[in-house]
Amino acid sequence: MARTDNILSLLEAGARAEGLRHQAIASNIANLQTPGYRRVDIRFEEFLEKALDSGKPVSQEELKAELYRPKTTELKANGNDVSWEEEVGHMMKNSIRHKTYLRLMSKIYQQMALAMDTKS
Repeated sequence: MARTDNILSLLEAGARAEGLRHQAIASNIANLQTPGYRRVDIRFEEFLEKALDSGKPVSQEELKAELYRPKTTELKANGNDVSWEEEVGHMMKNSIRHKTYLRLMSKIYQQMALAMDTKS
């Protein structure tokens, strides 16, 4: 059961990270015309990769996503680096990842419910 708990922890952390990323993208879009605004993103995948490579159970604390400013995109004349097209693309990709995490968690819970079903 510890293995299932760890998988659920990873999926829950992923769903939370994508929720935070959604907020970051929304903030980027809201500040599309704000002079000097630099887009924000989150770091999560590298933390997840380390956790998976370690082969050990992972705590929720180890998988917390963190906000950062990538500062890798080209600045416009007003000092802003947010691109509407890129943010919409990030939002679509983020939505797919979030749904995937939730669907995988749902499947695990369905399997647990089937395993506990005594009506058979």
